[in-house]
Amino acid sequence: METRGIEDMFDFRRFPKDAAVLLLLLIYFPVGICLMLMRIFIGVHVFLVSCALPESFVRRFIVRVMCSVLGMHVRQNNPRSRDRNTKLYICNHVTEFDHNIVNLLAPCSTPQLEGSTGFVCWARGFMEIHSAAGQGVIGDSLQRYCSTEGTPPLLLFPEEDTTNGRAALLKFSSWPFSLTESIQPVALRVTRPLISLSTPESSWLMELLWTFFAPCTVYHVSWLPPVSRQDGESTQEFANKVQELLAGELGLVSTKITKADKTEHIKRKRHTVPQTSTNVTPGSIGLGFMVQSLGTDDHRIAKMAQQVKDVLPHVPLNVIAKDLAKTNCVDTTITNLLENKEEAPMEASGMSTFGASKISSYSSGSAPTIKPAAKTFGKSPADRHLSLQERKEALYNFARRRYIEKHGLDQEDSH
Repeated sequence: METRGIEDMFDFRRFPKDAAVLLLLLIYFPVGICLMLMRIFIGVHVFLVSCALPESFVRRFIVRVMCSVLGMHVRQNNPRSRDRNTKLYICNHVTEFDHNIVNLLAPCSTPQLEGSTGFVCWARGFMEIHSAAGQGVIGDSLQRYCSTEGTPPLLLFPEEDTTNGRAALLKFSSWPFSLTESIQPVALRVTRPLISLSTPESSWLMELLWTFFAPCTVYHVSWLPPVSRQDGESTQEFANKVQELLAGELGLVSTKITKADKTEHIKRKRHTVPQTSTNVTPGSIGLGFMVQSLGTDDHRIAKMAQQVKDVLPHVPLNVIAKDLAKTNCVDTTITNLLENKEEAPMEASGMSTFGASKISSYSSGSAPTIKPAAKTFGKSPADRHLSLQERKEALYNFARRRYIEKHGLDQEDSH
């Protein structure tokens, strides 16, 4: 199975990078604001009409036309492939309003598995269930719903979170495929000019306002023939088969990236710079920029630099990061900075004389004198080993003394 980078699956910025498109967006901006205000007023009427009219083809047609005025255009492909006896629709997830769009074409119910409850849940078109009861209880409840005669089909999104719909599909969860033996795959494409369809951590209300601001958002809904689970086929195998089917229809890649992976990736992007509650210095603010300048993607340098900073708080981060880029080792960098303590202030433009004197005071006193780095190797392995052991011993003594002074311990208590 081909995999695609997680960065390609989500839009982490709302506005385009292309200068020409960005210029068009700036020209369009006043028009977009006027459209948004007008569509908010119209949207209230659309909501009231959808509440007043009973469920029928006429209601869906009227609301669909009014949604076009709001900038949400719906196009349908292969409507004859829709099986009216199928009780479960499986669709990929692109925006916060996918369930409303599919419901305009065919009556269906989508459970609200997490998020708002009560009036907001009902107003957004969700079917409220008690998600706190656990996934097993929810599955049993939805299975009973699917087996009940006269109920509209159930619409579920096994990706469990949205993507930008351009690169790949998240891994399908298996539990929706245990509800029925036959499902109807629904392929959804969404396009919008000028701005992104959605960004992570943006609320549904903010996404609605951006939808009203955009010139239009076009939803392409394609009905695929129903798929049944084969004898001996597990629910996960069934889910993987449907995922591959939808990915092929949409021209996307089927991945094993899950909703949890997306959440973790967002956390890493949000906390690129390690934060500490104490000893916050102006130099720590630029740690993220230094990591980028060193050309690292996994932020290991940032984490190691913070470890060195805890031991040597008065050495600038740019000096620490520069040495870590060469050594890739916390202990070696600390040793190098201690051995070159007289040169460090000259290399760091932002280091004060007070900071240099502090390092000198820590390096002197009761601690053994740290030998400067030898210009040549020792004549024998024993000499080189002895020199290394002396530097290690000095490093450990220094770190131990820093710990005692930081926590206000006595020399006797630390033994």
